[in-house]
Amino acid sequence: MAQSSSLKTLSVLVENQPGVLARIAGLIARRNYNIESLAVGPTEEPHFSRMTLVVDQDQTHIEQIIKQLYKLVNVLKITEFDPAEAVERELMLIKVSVLPERRYEVLQLGEIYGAKIADVGACGVTLEISGTPEKLDDLLALCEPYGVLEVARTGRVGLERNEKRASLI
Repeated sequence: MAQSSSLKTLSVLVENQPGVLARIAGLIARRNYNIESLAVGPTEEPHFSRMTLVVDQDQTHIEQIIKQLYKLVNVLKITEFDPAEAVERELMLIKVSVLPERRYEVLQLGEIYGAKIADVGACGVTLEISGTPEKLDDLLALCEPYGVLEVARTGRVGLERNEKRASLI
């Protein structure tokens, strides 16, 4: 996913109920907004899920989306991330076509980016990497000359950064 200056990340805390994801995605689609990335999973409380949505919209449209989402009964809290005050990551699996005699080159690229080996076959290797979308894009671009067979990305997840406390410094 290429980084755009208008990409906004929303963290939406919802009740863990059937149909909530469909209602939220439907609400955004009905307003003709595209979801660039969507990740959903349970939180530390099993009754709640956190949805992380990335949308390519200006601030006015983001505010409209937030207002509309709050009208849904299962939405509990919405946080718009300030990139400087949030930790955001994405997971990617990338299957690269590479013969055994050149496999070391791909593995070395992966190591530079902190990727792990997920699978090795006779004519390819699958790397697992997590990080910022830009980091994943960079590794993907470096693997292109070898032949990228498949890519699977989770979409972003994120949390606000921990508070800085003067008493701890």
